[in-house]
Amino acid sequence: IDEIEALSSIYGEDWCVVDEDEKIYCIKINDSLDQPKWTLCLQVILPPGYPTVEPPVYQLNAPWLQGQDYMELANSLEEIYVQNLGESILYLWVEKIREVLIEKAQSSDPGTGIKKTSEEVDEDDGDDFLLEYQPIKEDQIKMLNYVTSESEEVDELPSIHHGNPIADRRSTFQAHLAPVVTPRQVKRVLEKLYENKKIASATHNIYAYRIYCEDKQTFLQDCEDDGETAAGGRLLHLMQILNVHNVLIVVSRWYGGILLGPDRFKHINNCARNVLVE
Repeated sequence: IDEIEALSSIYGEDWCVVDEDEKIYCIKINDSLDQPKWTLCLQVILPPGYPTVEPPVYQLNAPWLQGQDYMELANSLEEIYVQNLGESILYLWVEKIREVLIEKAQSSDPGTGIKKTSEEVDEDDGDDFLLEYQPIKEDQIKMLNYVTSESEEVDELPSIHHGNPIADRRSTFQAHLAPVVTPRQVKRVLEKLYENKKIASATHNIYAYRIYCEDKQTFLQDCEDDGETAAGGRLLHLMQILNVHNVLIVVSRWYGGILLGPDRFKHINNCARNVLVE
């Protein structure tokens, strides 16, 4: 209670109580008070055993935060927890994140003047996922470039099936599936999906694929969390359990402002399972 009161006093309007009974809080962190360029939202759930025996359950939300950046920051927070076992650590976490944002602001091009925000946007729960378009979102498909060369023949774009959305507490989840037999097809499907404005604007686009290579009798497989820690690995594990191969599954999540805790992984896997059955 003392820690919460102190944090509320220190961070003022940037501190938000999401659910007092469940001890869910959100802290908006900027690199600068005057003209912030980089912003991140730290959402935490304080379990009954915190701080003596349990760490906070947390999510880091920012459109620019994914892949290696996300993992490095998550590792830093976990290291702080381990170094301060049994102690209140939220202040240390917030200031560590602020330090990372300041470093990012200093290392980024000062001439861009782009303001980065992480405010969650409520998306409607409609099924209109295939009408509007925008330029390709490329961050996640860069990882596929190492297995596709420019000289490689362009494979035909596979058909893409869109599953039924699942909605829970203003968050929406939807799975997309395509049959794939080459990494280039994976890349082309991702490019096609990101042409869709609704999909490209999702808070997370988690994906996993498994391709069976008959000549080597091995699987070519990979996954991407897109900021939802461990979600890609869980999705790939589901595909392994179900012995799925020659398939790419992408699960889009539009965050609605309410933390779902472990339920989010249940929805991600249920979306994937349903689209496979369909």
